Amino acid sequence: MKRAITIITDNFSDWETALINSSARGYYGFDVSFAAPGGKPVISSSGLMVTPHLAVEAIQLERLELLIVCGGTIWQTPQAPNITGLVAAARAQGAVVAGICDGTRVLAQAGVLNRVRHTSNSAANLALPGYAGASLYQDVPHAVGDQGVVTAPGTAPVSFMAEILAALGIGGADLDAYLVQHAAEHGGR
Repeated sequence: MKRAITIITDNFSDWETALINSSARGYYGFDVSFAAPGGKPVISSSGLMVTPHLAVEAIQLERLELLIVCGGTIWQTPQAPNITGLVAAARAQGAVVAGICDGTRVLAQAGVLNRVRHTSNSAANLALPGYAGASLYQDVPHAVGDQGVVTAPGTAPVSFMAEILAALGIGGADLDAYLVQHAAEHGGR
């Protein structure tokens, strides 16, 4: 069973990781957990109160295949938890590391984006200490996966899910059909 942890914080953008977490758990049988600073309940941007499974500080990287940093407004404030060491260590041990929306800022600060193609809400969003990957930034409206690192703007939860599953070696006709179903909403109106 693949083990995945999503880091959430107060005011996290709940829609951004809903598809990957739900499909990973329900369809692919992942062990999906959520972690928050101090293990305390957090409230999403839509007002959903979530009690996490564990504290960010208690995350064990052994047998972790996927670490996701969910976006949210906290990542642009001094109240943001410092998880750069955790993110860098997860990537160094071979876990797929993914960030969406302002969660990409954490990956940038951890140095994880310095040698891989990536995206975010904008190039300016990643102008942070520790980030030296500006030449690899992709200005695209969909997720970008490269060498086990997946990034996406906050408006791309469907391609974020697809790129994460691809990075984990999961695909096929069932996934393709699922993606077509979700992407149909964005076709011509």
